[in-house]
Amino acid sequence: MKKPLIVIFLVLLIDQISKFWVKLNMTIGESFSVLGDWFQIYFIENNGMAFGWEFGAQYGKLALSIFRIIAVALLFYFIYHLTKKKIKFGPLFGISLITAGALGNIIDGMFYGMIFSESTFFEVATLFPEGGGYAGFLQGKVVDMLYFPLFTFPEWIPFFGGQIFFSPIFNIADSAITIGFLYLLIFQWDFLKNIDNLDTKSDLDNNTDTIKQS
Repeated sequence: MKKPLIVIFLVLLIDQISKFWVKLNMTIGESFSVLGDWFQIYFIENNGMAFGWEFGAQYGKLALSIFRIIAVALLFYFIYHLTKKKIKFGPLFGISLITAGALGNIIDGMFYGMIFSESTFFEVATLFPEGGGYAGFLQGKVVDMLYFPLFTFPEWIPFFGGQIFFSPIFNIADSAITIGFLYLLIFQWDFLKNIDNLDTKSDLDNNTDTIKQS
């Protein structure tokens, strides 16, 4: 269980440090270039899901937050279960990335509305404002800042002309979720195919070890 927890902690640390810095140093819509025009830090906030997608209004956000909390609890249990089965670290690494990403965005929704003042186009947020935060528990906004406008389609291309390729703005937590899923699909496909047989395989391995010892 130690290695998965280290992965989760490190991802959360990077995610929260980056969000705190942006929140306390930038206004909504402010941006600056990191690597040319194709990698920018661009501060926005969203009420919903990964990559700036949104789900419903206030009640939709509450439902999404509760779903996330349940999902993360199940992921932690799954990690614990896999460590007890002595599964190799490869699958645990991918699942830990997904867990850390989901937890990172949950923290935003749970606490950011309570500990920060509201970010606007003209004012930078403050931490622990005297009048209280901008929203209640589970009503905070998710901070996004990573923007990769790789290129713009030529105007003559039908439907896509003038549009930016890969326009979502996201955060470290979103990246961890995406990388975790891709890692499992590409490098841990055998594990995913046999996930229903984990208990059987573990019992067989234990019986084999017992026979060898005897």
